[in-house]
Amino acid sequence: MSRNQRTNPGEPSRAVRLYGTEEPPAPERLLRAGSLTVLFDGANLRDVRVHGEEVVRAISFVVRDKDWATLIPVIADLAVTEEGDRFRVGYRASVASMGETFDYTVEIEGKAGVLNFSGRGTSPTGLLTNRTGFVVLHPIEGVSGAPAAVTHTDGHRVETRFPETIDPVQPMMDIREISHRTPRGQSVSCLLEGDTFEMEDQRNWTDASYKTYVRPLALPWPYRIEPGEAIDQKVTVTGSGTASAPAPQGGGEIVLRLGEARGAIPPLGVGLQPEDAAATLAHAGALRDLGLSHVICHHDPRRGHDAATLARQVEAVRAVGAEPWLEAVVGNIDDAAAATEIRALSGVSATLGDPFGTVLVSPAPDLKCTLPGSPWPPAPDAARLYAAARAAFPAARIGGGMFSFFTELNRKRPPTEAIDLVSFTTAAIFHAGDDRSMMETLECLPHIVRTLPVITRGLAYSVGPSAIGLRDNPYGEAPLANPGNIRQAVNFNDPRQRGIMGAAWNLGYFAAFAEGGASAIALGGGVGPFGVLSVPTPFPQPGFGGKGELYPVWHVLRGLARLAGCAIRPLSISVAGAVRGIAADTAAGTELWFCNPSPAALSVRLPEGFTSAAVLDAGTFCEAARRADLLDEPAELAEPLLALDAYAVARAVRRT
Repeated sequence: MSRNQRTNPGEPSRAVRLYGTEEPPAPERLLRAGSLTVLFDGANLRDVRVHGEEVVRAISFVVRDKDWATLIPVIADLAVTEEGDRFRVGYRASVASMGETFDYTVEIEGKAGVLNFSGRGTSPTGLLTNRTGFVVLHPIEGVSGAPAAVTHTDGHRVETRFPETIDPVQPMMDIREISHRTPRGQSVSCLLEGDTFEMEDQRNWTDASYKTYVRPLALPWPYRIEPGEAIDQKVTVTGSGTASAPAPQGGGEIVLRLGEARGAIPPLGVGLQPEDAAATLAHAGALRDLGLSHVICHHDPRRGHDAATLARQVEAVRAVGAEPWLEAVVGNIDDAAAATEIRALSGVSATLGDPFGTVLVSPAPDLKCTLPGSPWPPAPDAARLYAAARAAFPAARIGGGMFSFFTELNRKRPPTEAIDLVSFTTAAIFHAGDDRSMMETLECLPHIVRTLPVITRGLAYSVGPSAIGLRDNPYGEAPLANPGNIRQAVNFNDPRQRGIMGAAWNLGYFAAFAEGGASAIALGGGVGPFGVLSVPTPFPQPGFGGKGELYPVWHVLRGLARLAGCAIRPLSISVAGAVRGIAADTAAGTELWFCNPSPAALSVRLPEGFTSAAVLDAGTFCEAARRADLLDEPAELAEPLLALDAYAVARAVRRT
């Protein structure tokens, strides 16, 4: 029986259980030419390795629309050949957007440590685009802070470094070639032809890469490719030398060890949009069982939010048994008018009994991106805005930062002397929507943690509400509604939120920021596209009937919320990134929550003394949908070794 077939009639398929969609993952084919290996995903290249060591994370020929959404190509005439120490790939592709099309051909060749990837195309109709051409990703682990050399388009070569703390602007510009040495001592060059390239630190968006892309952002965008205009570009990657040590190998047992107790598990909350207040109230009993610390109520008068919508949110949060936080968008851009708007909002809060112990404020212009080199749009002075919030909500903790991504926080850092808390959110699928890229975002989170002290200057920080999908699009009109329930970048409704994979990602996300000292973390929402249980929705949710069934992520949030205040025991993992998770000392012993962040099964050896475990995976998916206590009573283990299926989540216990 195929692993994607249903085990019983009427039950969801394995694909739905893992990913929340019947759309299969993009297949990856390993291609080899001597010491060079690559993964071909049907259109682009991933995991470019020489002598087993990753030298380039990905190479893609992309077409993006005016909202930065990556258009999905239709591939034709795909041909892949492997001949001894050489491989070749060729295909034709076409994309469409708003009645406009772009057609292109791709040729890829690998031989003796050299990889060539060329793309050539034209638009018969003309095409409005923000980017069309090559994107090259360099990895971050072992590369962050390392030396590099850049050859500019005029042939001038300069010595530089990959940034260590996350750079808010482009660290390398006017690029023709980038050269660097890998952590194991190989020399790698990346030659880019056909246009002018520059690099951005893609860790700003939680992508685990430095991205070199075509067409400088200082040029106008969107721009138009005229009918018949040719795009002709080429990337050549060359690796030389022999690695100093063999590459770490997967397979075998992953061994976990616990570090010494340090810090405490932060309180866990979720977000709430006014349109979800009624469904939250309808399922308040189930959501109360999560044990949430706080719920962040979003208020934006530009969207018609008023006293009534805020009152419904507060009612819903109180029914859930959590503390209401206020996330207030300030629409006025004049300082005095903004202060008046905040005072009026405090008056509304007073009629509700002043429920908000934490008030986060942001001027509306900051919800949209301002690219490096572009003028900032008019907005209230940040210090005066925060002072107005403090005067209007004197008993509350005042937070500032960004309701959008860490990117915007890094580019427009708040005056920390005026606030009590710095906040920001993230999403996992802004630049790419595939499974591998989504889970790689967890690799990036420690880099954000290391950069935050530069921004916060000693202040506490909170994260969220963050989810896989985007609640807003700072770079375009809106996120993608995704009625087809597919994997794609910039999704509002992403299907993996409802699958085992979503549970694993949320666990890894919480673990990284908990160990990174976050004072509070909010994940997604209670209901809706970022929710933890099923309610009637305008988008598909295969496997669920909208009757309060529990998504797998429910169990992760419920378990982690109950650990708030417990001492953290950091995890040491024998193969970096092979497992994601966190442990905490409780009154009853030590709890260990961890996940398999990959589609391949693995075996995990638990630390000494862990004798019982419960697992959330594709096999327990249906039971998990109806049993809130699924992970409450872990089963005894014959030995401290646990087999984890794809993206499985485990709770292991060591009793005192």
